[in-house]
Amino acid sequence: METIDLKGRKALVVGVANRDSLAWWAAKHIRGAGGDLAMTYLNEKAKAYVGPLAAELQAEILLQCNVAAPGELDAVFEEIKRKWGRVDVVFHAVAWARKEDLHGRLTDSSAEGFAESMLISCHSFIRMARLAEPLMRDGGSLITLSYYGAEKVVDHYNVMGPVKAALEASVRYLAHELGPRGIRVNAISAGPIKTRAASGIEHFDELLSEAAAKAPLRRTVDACEIGRVSVLLASDYGASITGEIVHADAGFHVAGMVLH
Repeated sequence: METIDLKGRKALVVGVANRDSLAWWAAKHIRGAGGDLAMTYLNEKAKAYVGPLAAELQAEILLQCNVAAPGELDAVFEEIKRKWGRVDVVFHAVAWARKEDLHGRLTDSSAEGFAESMLISCHSFIRMARLAEPLMRDGGSLITLSYYGAEKVVDHYNVMGPVKAALEASVRYLAHELGPRGIRVNAISAGPIKTRAASGIEHFDELLSEAAAKAPLRRTVDACEIGRVSVLLASDYGASITGEIVHADAGFHVAGMVLH
C-alpha cells in the first residue's frame, strides 16, 4: 500500500492562530505524515493559543513571527539554520487588511492600507522564499494560500482580491526563478471555510451558501481537506507540480453562472 511519507522532512508552518486555522491543519497533516515541524505565533497573546498546539504536534521550533516586525522572520530562519541546517517545506498562511479596507470599496482604499496588505499578505511570501532558498539545497516546496477572489470579483472581498492576485502572480514568478534549484512553488486556492480570518469578511455565510449551491460537488470544503492537499504538495507525489494555483474548492471555480 502506498502512503505519503514525509519522514525526515523539515517543515516550517507560518500562520497558525488556533485549531480552525488552515495552517493548523497543514501542520497536523504534515506531522501525521512524519514531518518535523517548526511553527510560529504572531505575538505573546497568540502564543497562549498556538503554544499548546505546537506541543501537541511536538514541534521542534516555536518562535514569535510578525512578518511586519523588523527582524522577526529573519530570526525564524536563523534558528532553523542553527537547529536543522535546512528546510524542505515552507507553508505560508499570512494575510492582513485594515478593517476599513476589507469592509470598504477598493476604490476608497488608502495607499497606506493597500501597501500594508500587500506587504503582509504577499511580499512576506517572497521574503520567505528568499530566506528558504539557501536552506533548500536539495530542493523543496513552498506553499501559500489563496482564494477565488483573486481570479474573479467576489462581493465583500474588496482589497484582498488584488492582493491575492498579486500573490498568485508571485507564485508563478517564484516557480520560474527557483525551479532550476529544484524548489517548487504553489498556492492552494481554498474554498470558503470558517476561520478567524474569514470572520472579518462581511456576509461570509452567504459566500458559504453560494459555494455549496454552485460547486459541482454541491458542498463546501473543510480545513482537513486543505491540510491533505498541503501534504500532497509537500511530498514527492507533488514532485512535478510547480507554479500552480491548486483549487481545493469542491470545483466551485469551474461553475461560473450556473442556472438552477
